[in-house]
Amino acid sequence: MPVSQRIKHALESASWIRRMFEEGTELKARLGAEQVMDFTLGNPDLEPPARFKEELAVAVQDLRPGLHAYMPNAGLVPARQAVAHHLSRVHHLDFRTDDVVLTCGAAGALNVILKVLLDPGDEVVVLAPFFPEYLFYADNHGGTARVVETDEHFQLDLNRLEKALSPRTRAVIINSPNNPTGQVYKAEALKELGVFLTHHAGRHGRPVYLVADEPYRRLVYDDLSLPSIFAAYPDTLLATSFSKDLSIPGERLGYAAVSPRAAGRGELFAGMVLANRILGFVNAPALMQRVVTHLLEVSVDVDYYARRRDLFSEILEQAGYDFVKPRGAFYFFPKAPGGDDLALVARLKEENILAVPGRGFGRAGYFRLAFCVPEEVIRRAAPGFARARG
Repeated sequence: MPVSQRIKHALESASWIRRMFEEGTELKARLGAEQVMDFTLGNPDLEPPARFKEELAVAVQDLRPGLHAYMPNAGLVPARQAVAHHLSRVHHLDFRTDDVVLTCGAAGALNVILKVLLDPGDEVVVLAPFFPEYLFYADNHGGTARVVETDEHFQLDLNRLEKALSPRTRAVIINSPNNPTGQVYKAEALKELGVFLTHHAGRHGRPVYLVADEPYRRLVYDDLSLPSIFAAYPDTLLATSFSKDLSIPGERLGYAAVSPRAAGRGELFAGMVLANRILGFVNAPALMQRVVTHLLEVSVDVDYYARRRDLFSEILEQAGYDFVKPRGAFYFFPKAPGGDDLALVARLKEENILAVPGRGFGRAGYFRLAFCVPEEVIRRAAPGFARARG
């Protein structure tokens, strides 16, 4: 056998998102890309803001020596200073430069954080529906994912969550705005969760960390104000990226940040710097660090996504689908009519519509649609959604 048993098992349970994407590639090759309505990947289709391209041009034309050399493993100091200043303004806390580690995307940040926190056998609570890679990230570092269901509106079910905590619980991952549901967790529920975690940590004499995965933080609708995760609980660590708000997922730039209120703040930071190096990330791309230093207050125009959300809502509602309207991110997560998400996704494929079954996100009986696609693609899919609904 050429691969390990762990990788063999991982390949067998690999992401439904990629599986459907690959099926879609075959369908597009056969029918032509313009005939297929692909809602599988959360790949932002908006171009980066004009400011990004301006700053990129400036950075590329900067001919000073040493700009492409090795750097501190936490990242370039000016970039970390800019992030710390931005976080201080948004969360009304005093973030230091040495609270921030620049990483290869939010995925890099999450792996750095879990590497620092987990001993073999420690548990990571993951809220379903969830981004499927969380299970692999926990396993990467000797942890065990413990899945806890949210309620019927995809909000925190604090009773279930409290019951899931054990003496081995080391972290709870929060993803809000959420992939795949587009829902935003309420400030009151987050604060109550913080109370649970404080009591739990006190009983067992061991910190439990709230890990906030927030790459969609700026993609919220209806004038919604996203609550600060740092206000909910002192022992909070943030993982995020510039992939969605600047529409640059291919540039692989994000960061991890330690709450100024966290116990062992300095040791956590030092551990993340070491983890960034020994996991092989070493540093986030230097060029992109220099570019985003000047773009912490810049983002894509969310109105484009809001219009698509409203259009998609109208189409799904008219076709008779049951769904909770997303408050953020760029996903719908409707119920599959009849309860069988695989059957529904297969019927949609017959209409040349590509979706992802909900079981890939830990919630069978639902399916995910990404609306980071042109409006005309959404409009063209309307008859097919109606026919697949039956």
